[in-house]
Amino acid sequence: MRPDRTISVAFFAICLISAGTATAAEQPLTADQLVQAAIEVNPQVRAAREQWEAAHHQILQNYAPADPTFTYANVDSSKDFNAAVHAHSFTESFQFPGKALLQADEAKRTAEIARLTYEAAVRDLRAGVKTVYYQVLLDEALIGVNADNIANLKQVVHVVQTQYTANQATQADLIGAQFALSQAQLQQRQYETNRANDRVGLNQLLYRKPESPLNLERPIQLKRLELSLDKAVDAATHARQEILEAALAEKNSTTALKLADMEYLPDYTVGYEFDYILQAGAQPLPGVTQGHTFSIGFNVPIFFWIHQREDVRSAQHSLQAARYSINSVLSQTEAMVTQLYQSAQFANESARQYKDSLIPLADKEFRVALIAYQTGKVDFLTLSASLQSAYAARITYLQNANQFFAGQVALEQAMGVPFPR
Repeated sequence: MRPDRTISVAFFAICLISAGTATAAEQPLTADQLVQAAIEVNPQVRAAREQWEAAHHQILQNYAPADPTFTYANVDSSKDFNAAVHAHSFTESFQFPGKALLQADEAKRTAEIARLTYEAAVRDLRAGVKTVYYQVLLDEALIGVNADNIANLKQVVHVVQTQYTANQATQADLIGAQFALSQAQLQQRQYETNRANDRVGLNQLLYRKPESPLNLERPIQLKRLELSLDKAVDAATHARQEILEAALAEKNSTTALKLADMEYLPDYTVGYEFDYILQAGAQPLPGVTQGHTFSIGFNVPIFFWIHQREDVRSAQHSLQAARYSINSVLSQTEAMVTQLYQSAQFANESARQYKDSLIPLADKEFRVALIAYQTGKVDFLTLSASLQSAYAARITYLQNANQFFAGQVALEQAMGVPFPR
């Protein structure tokens, strides 16, 4: 399989938004569309793809022998370069049969590892884009929640102002309400700054200018994990790029051990020499002016105890290390997927409980406390606490929702593949 260089529709959508066209402005981008656009332009992913291409082009050369050597000799030449013999020779070196095939197998696996590295870069980019995308959605939601809190605080300030004018509230109550309003307004500026910074981060992943506009889908849609834990672990152990890379590295180590064993077998050198005899004194027989010489040689591993044997032992240890590595990656992946799945599941359940029951209860408590304060049944501290409780419930819901989305993204990243649709 070779890299796919097709340009996605999402990439053109990003270009249209950058140009500020009305059509693009009417089409908010989803997380998946942003991911596809980022894959097309992100320099890190493109670099990994080029490295995959480079590794692919290093396979075929393993089948070719070394370049032959041509030698010309001007034999027994006098001062005026009047040679006795002109010698022309060709030599070619060959590995022992079978070595080239094993080396080509190693190169194929190395190219496959480069492909998996590219897929891991795509996977990590997908996780990065989705994480920042959901963070921007959280920023938007926080701004909305804090805007509602500011509206409630303004209502509280108005009520306390009225009560203070009627001598039914203290000046401390009024100052406390105004202080809380100022704090919330300052917090709003902080949330807006966070949103701007997160948009810069998203643009960086899309390889765009920091202030480039982005039209994103904003509603937070909280869905349950439809994938069971067992299926998630199974998918991770079969698809995660690091596991597949470790398996290929183990096979390469096995091949390296075979090649180390084959160092005991001789490599060959074949030669041919043509001599053109110019002087009679150099002729082997009268009237013989040409000579042909064929030769074959091979290396003799007489120093095997400090060379070949040590290579074999080194390859054996490398193979054992590769086996331990794959076991380690498998164990780490299973533990990571289990932890991320359980944390995401809890965050989802917590967010749903806040949305369905705790937020409505907190809102009801604030409305009741506001009315009770106007009738003098509760003090300002109780009113302020009820408002803070309502605000905190909404913030906690958003935090749990964001933890769920972040956990879901991290779970996909640990699995090595997106969730099945």
